[in-house]
Amino acid sequence: MMSLSIFLGMIGAPQIILIVIVILLIFGGKKIPELMRGLGSGIKEFKDASKDEEEEGNVKPDTSKHVEDKK
Repeated sequence: MMSLSIFLGMIGAPQIILIVIVILLIFGGKKIPELMRGLGSGIKEFKDASKDEEEEGNVKPDTSKHVEDKK
């Protein structure tokens, strides 16, 4: 866990700029807005699903239907 925190601590502005440039080179300027829209809609769907789950009262799965192993 210590090595992860050290790695994350070393990311600065120059590294972020380099990552953005590489992404622009790989996907191009026209494709990035489409990718971000897709990412945003995915996050929205995830939040809606988790919100619906909370509203249902954290229903636990039915565990009464266990399949017994036959030996």
